[in-house]
Amino acid sequence: MGGGLGLLIFFGGAIGFMFAIEKTKHSSAGVLVLLAFTFFMGLMLSRMIAMVLGFKNGPDLIMTAFAGTAGVFALMSVLATVIKRDLSGMGKWLFVGALVLMVGGIVNIFVGSTAGMMALSVAAIGIFSAYMLYDLKQILDGGETNYISATLMLYMDLFNVFQSLLALLGLWGGERD
Repeated sequence: MGGGLGLLIFFGGAIGFMFAIEKTKHSSAGVLVLLAFTFFMGLMLSRMIAMVLGFKNGPDLIMTAFAGTAGVFALMSVLATVIKRDLSGMGKWLFVGALVLMVGGIVNIFVGSTAGMMALSVAAIGIFSAYMLYDLKQILDGGETNYISATLMLYMDLFNVFQSLLALLGLWGGERD
């Protein structure tokens, strides 16, 4: 599956699933749609995992990305519990940042720049770590009370941090046989 076709399938599937989750979030069907979405996202991530596993140190890179994501989640969780300030103003800025990342990612598919991919990965780690803090704070302060929506938000934050860390580690630290 080529870059352009894969991108269309990914965006189409992800947007379709998110629309379906939003429509079913107040029913038990929402849980099933959320589970199907996580399965779909796992399939989309499998190509990158297979590529990283092709490196001599691939399993180490995957575990490092996992540990890094867990560390970011732990840090953002602690910050969300100790920060007393209202962070709801961050939402608009983070959304703009995510849109810029998406446009940059689409452009980079056609440009094919390794430096661009590295810059996008570093920016994504920062933006989605901040999104994680924002979402956790929303959940803790009662701004998000639907457990399906809360799960989706945190899943997307964790997925994007993990995927970006894995891409960065694969570009930087992948050792060929």
